[in-house]
Amino acid sequence: MKLGFIKVSAACPVTNVADVNFNLNKIKECISIALNENSKFIQLPELAITSYTCADLFLNKRLLDKSQDAIEDLCNFSKNKDILISVGVPLLHNNSLYNCLFLLFNGNILGIVPKNFIPNYSEFYEKRWFTPGINLKNQHINFGNHKNIPFGSKFIFSSGIAKFGFEVCEDLWTTIPPSSYLALAGANIIGNGSASNELVSKANYRRSIINGQSARALCAYVYSSSGVFESSTDVLFSGHLLISENGSTLVENNRFQRENEVITNIIDLDKLNAERLRNISFRDASLNLMDFEEINFSFSNDNIGEFNRIINKHPFIPYGEDKREETCKEIFNIQSAALAKRLEHTNTKKVVIGISGGLDSTLAFLVLVKTFKLLNLPLHNIVTVTMPGFGTTDRTYVNAVNLCKLLNTDLREINIVEAALQHFKDINHDPNVHDITYENVQARERTQILMDIANKEGGLSIGTGDLSEIALGWSTYNGDHMSMYSVNCSIPKTLIRYLVKYVAENEVNSEVSDILLDILDTPVSPELLPKNEKGEITQKTEDLVGPYELHDFFLYYFMKQGASKEKLFFLAKTAFKNDYTEETIEKWLNKFITRFITQQFKRSAIPDGPKVGTISLSPRGDLRMSSDTSFNSFI
Repeated sequence: MKLGFIKVSAACPVTNVADVNFNLNKIKECISIALNENSKFIQLPELAITSYTCADLFLNKRLLDKSQDAIEDLCNFSKNKDILISVGVPLLHNNSLYNCLFLLFNGNILGIVPKNFIPNYSEFYEKRWFTPGINLKNQHINFGNHKNIPFGSKFIFSSGIAKFGFEVCEDLWTTIPPSSYLALAGANIIGNGSASNELVSKANYRRSIINGQSARALCAYVYSSSGVFESSTDVLFSGHLLISENGSTLVENNRFQRENEVITNIIDLDKLNAERLRNISFRDASLNLMDFEEINFSFSNDNIGEFNRIINKHPFIPYGEDKREETCKEIFNIQSAALAKRLEHTNTKKVVIGISGGLDSTLAFLVLVKTFKLLNLPLHNIVTVTMPGFGTTDRTYVNAVNLCKLLNTDLREINIVEAALQHFKDINHDPNVHDITYENVQARERTQILMDIANKEGGLSIGTGDLSEIALGWSTYNGDHMSMYSVNCSIPKTLIRYLVKYVAENEVNSEVSDILLDILDTPVSPELLPKNEKGEITQKTEDLVGPYELHDFFLYYFMKQGASKEKLFFLAKTAFKNDYTEETIEKWLNKFITRFITQQFKRSAIPDGPKVGTISLSPRGDLRMSSDTSFNSFI
């Protein structure tokens, strides 16, 4: 599979009850649609060849013979077609009738999977006709001219990294679905041919079960149910189609359609396999599954055609205003509760923070305010220190001062220019040489001031650095890199903007809100180099290190999926095709990989701080990596 991607489909053909030839032709039409979209797999409904609602006609020899003929016809149709077909068919075997999925590929029957659990309650009475497959052991049977066909529930059908497992309708609704065992045995794509009738709100419940199972099993789930042309004598079917991946719906149809319908999307198998590799519990649970058999076949190519999968270019930011607000509120609560615990544990009543008028220090400061309100401590016990230097602008300075005054903190100002000049003199550094020494002297001077005030006041010095800066090593070692507790350490730069915006709109009065909104409009900068003649910022971080939206994107997919440089580049150029040239993306991707690997030595010595999302770079938790790692294999 190219870059780990495979295109899959779910289909609901128009049906005539018990009209095998009609149904066969409609199934072929759906397969042709999927082929035109370069799909490698299509899941069709339960008993699609006959229709699900044949009732006692399932016991009719003529119908069963026609079904067998239809499978032979469909096998011939599948020759020289690079698609795995899963279709529902009744199977008579050893005087028992089984409700099965037939797996067809390139003229062959790869296997037959019986339905394990036969519902016989409420509106269902399938045991009148069908035998449960749960007690069947894997075996090989003959079917027409096809010999030695795998028959049973414990088969994995594999083509490279694409490993398919199958279950039928009711199987999914049981306490431990067969797909759970199939996933543990290696299947990363589960197909389900179903005939699930509609009731009020049942679609929502069905969707939640499918997404929940794909999350628990760390798999993709391709679901196809019978449609409105099944018999409506007592119940109605809606033709529900859904493709899910690790808990998220990739694509879903509008139910109750009156034509053939096929939905298609792209599964990221690398992502699923990376999740499984990280999940120790998943690996441990799979150790005892020894009785599954693997059936191998090979797709002739890995072409997926048009890439129709949506790549979120801001993966850390929840989609939708309501969801963003809910997430921001929860993050804010996690940060403040974590800091409250540290203050209570150390019996500390005061904190010290350097306030610059930038995004990071503003968010950290707002967390302090919420924490002190939570602990019923006076806000005046928050010592806010503004430390103007060579690059401090009026805009950031005024915002910082006014914010602290409005919230009644203990505001102090300590200009670091003279101290920095004295230090330049002490170490024999020319202050006109604006190099890394020039910048780091200021950062370390500020950290020293904050640490010393914290000692003097009996408080904690609170760090302001964020996840994006930690990933890139964009900090001064033992300068802003160090604190006594770091509240922003697992929050990326792209998300910080939304957190500050959330506070501005929900947590503070209009005066404070106006300041926060102006801070949001200020360019990101450490303000370590002198300002220009107009008093404006000259050192803009994103001009030097690259756009944070790109770096956060790289960080997310590198950490969540272990994505290679080639895949990161593909994902980024797809997501940002209207924002950056490919040359620009590759430039900053190389920068990200190089800095991420080489700056581990800073992360190996970072202070404590709370994990708030799925990604953290704490050396004590989520990222154990040598500081001496070479980046050559990753670039």
